[in-house]
Amino acid sequence: MEAASASLPASPPAPVVRERRTRRRRLGRLKPYLYLLPALLSIGYWIYRPLIQTFRLSLYQWNLLPTSPQVYVGTQNFERLFHLPEIGKALLNTLIYTVGVMPFSLLIPLVIAISTDNIAPKARNLYRALIFVPMIMAPVAVSSVWRWIMHPTNGILNKTLDSAFHLSEPIRYFTDEHLAIWSITFITGWKLIGFSTLIFSAAMTGINKEYLEAARMDQANRWQIIRHVILPLLSPSILFMAMLSTLFASEWSFTYINVLTQGGPLSATTNIYYLLWTYGFKSFSVGWSSAAAVVVFVGFGIIAWGFMKLNRKLSFFDD
Repeated sequence: MEAASASLPASPPAPVVRERRTRRRRLGRLKPYLYLLPALLSIGYWIYRPLIQTFRLSLYQWNLLPTSPQVYVGTQNFERLFHLPEIGKALLNTLIYTVGVMPFSLLIPLVIAISTDNIAPKARNLYRALIFVPMIMAPVAVSSVWRWIMHPTNGILNKTLDSAFHLSEPIRYFTDEHLAIWSITFITGWKLIGFSTLIFSAAMTGINKEYLEAARMDQANRWQIIRHVILPLLSPSILFMAMLSTLFASEWSFTYINVLTQGGPLSATTNIYYLLWTYGFKSFSVGWSSAAAVVVFVGFGIIAWGFMKLNRKLSFFDD
């Protein structure tokens, strides 16, 4: 017995054991962050680094050339920005794009999602795939197609309207300063319908059907079920899409503006995103462009914060 016990290794002291356990616990807590580290580094490098540089460049005057010096001007870029004549028009157009896209991102998709909820699963999957097709098309390709459709003399839209109503003169959708902004808004909204419909359809499938059956047993009609059951349960998705549309409507319309109108005619379609791009990459006024980007970031950040607060108050969750 004495020989057997002598051959066994001596157990480590209690403090050493506690230290090892503490080290394992710390490593276990650190592991999730180590897995997240590549993604965090990527986000930090590609998103937050340019954001910090934008804030810094908004205080400098620079023409984007590497050999050109960056001259510190403080807040002069912001002061000059708000005195530019085109900034007021760009902000107004940004508001028009935001409000104009709402029917395409909220009302029409809601109607489509609710009205097609009871169709057969195979047909439902087919229509969802078809309605989502515009969203996956390249914006430049979409712009080219709509330019052909809405061409004033050879476009299929004007040809159809002329045969039906005998137009006295062709409708110039992209060169008429009163129609151009609404044409761009329509194209932006048309492309957004599929994405919004998919979001609302997915939310519809998550609704507990027992609520609908209970409402039918209480002899509620179709409109009452939609108003008092479906819409409250869809409120988180509705507010989510309203926030996305408000924050990104003008950004989504940038490609169509750039391809179809270049901000014209007479700045009728210019919005704040196209304006900051013009300052940065046409006139090479990087300071003005960065200042405009900071204004957009702060302004839409406040709007996003307001939507978050509104979401907590108005959203109804089925818990």
